[in-house]
Amino acid sequence: MTDVDRLPGATHHFWEWQTGAACRDLGSARFFHPAGERGEDREERDAAAKRVCAVCPVRAACLDHALRTREPFGVWGGLTEEERRSLRGRELAGAGAGAGATRGRRR
Repeated sequence: MTDVDRLPGATHHFWEWQTGAACRDLGSARFFHPAGERGEDREERDAAAKRVCAVCPVRAACLDHALRTREPFGVWGGLTEEERRSLRGRELAGAGAGAGATRGRRR
């Protein structure tokens, strides 16, 4: 018999938030841009996705997931991939400034 004691167990609780998502039955086309989509078409699609996210009861969990997993594509939790990258960049810059300030005080 195989020893499964070291396996992590069921992971459904990591994804359970998705059952309450407003986008659950809408398909992915509204949330993920097709190759080459630019300009007004992309802005309109992103805006439509964000309108769904704005009323979603699990928006915070969705955004948290996208940030933790560094989801590279689509609108998640009301933010586009570019907006999430920018947010991560600001967080990293803030963390770097805090670390530098701490080092400076220790000297």
